[in-house]
Amino acid sequence: MKNISDIIEHYLKSILDNSKKGYIEIQRSELADKFQCVPSQINYVIKTRFTVEKGYVVESKRGGGGFIRIRKVRVVDEQRHLQTLLRLIEDDISQTAAEGIIDRLQEAELVTEREARLMKAVVQRNVLPFDVRVRDQLRAKLLKAMLVSLLYQ
Repeated sequence: MKNISDIIEHYLKSILDNSKKGYIEIQRSELADKFQCVPSQINYVIKTRFTVEKGYVVESKRGGGGFIRIRKVRVVDEQRHLQTLLRLIEDDISQTAAEGIIDRLQEAELVTEREARLMKAVVQRNVLPFDVRVRDQLRAKLLKAMLVSLLYQ
């Protein structure tokens, strides 16, 4: 059985896929009521499942008429997209963020499913048996090298 975060993510992605505007605007409290959860659960889903690395832009307006707008970024220029992803990776990166970038590459058809699996295998924490700080730095270097190879193939 899926957990509530998975269900909320799936719901948001499905209405986003069906949106003619290319974005959705939601009210956190209304969504929390719909799924009978606390509003912080909605925040958690948006912060972890709708990130820039995964190809989403999230805007929010607080207050009485507040909303959360989620927009899926479309890849128009592959070179520019790869350069943007390279800039997103700083000196270190978590496994989750790295996998989000790899998923985005596959979704944009810049890598095949097989290539994505290979890339994910390289960035796994159990493959990089170092202190967390060193592991995240090494992961960033490895991921950057893979992106550069895609950029200049």
